[in-house]
Amino acid sequence: MELTLTTPALLFPAISLLMLAYTNRFIVLAQLARDLYTEYRKEPNIILSQQINNLRRRIKIIRSMQLFGALSFFFCVMSMFLIFAGTMILAHITFGLSLILLLASLGFLLAELQISINALDIQLKDFESDMSEKVK
Repeated sequence: MELTLTTPALLFPAISLLMLAYTNRFIVLAQLARDLYTEYRKEPNIILSQQINNLRRRIKIIRSMQLFGALSFFFCVMSMFLIFAGTMILAHITFGLSLILLLASLGFLLAELQISINALDIQLKDFESDMSEKVK
């Protein structure tokens, strides 16, 4: 495969947008964690405790998503430097590593999405139990 300076450069917008999305997810979860903690301090219950534990797991996964995304970006830039320096074998290796790290980051994203779905499920079950009690 021919590797030119433009090949790794194609990943820049994708990685940058992913990092922005990951950061936004982190900010939203951090605020939600603060809100749930405040609510839990006022009135502790098992649902809030489950949600807080869920958030803790999601925040750890998002940290991994960000780490692997940043490393992917680093190795992408490194491969461009190596192409510029004319060391094509190392450039291919670092670009391949960049792609692998990006895949790992996306894998963590899928795991975080699954946990997010579970969190919504907890909320919906609580809502359904409240509704069934009010109907009786």
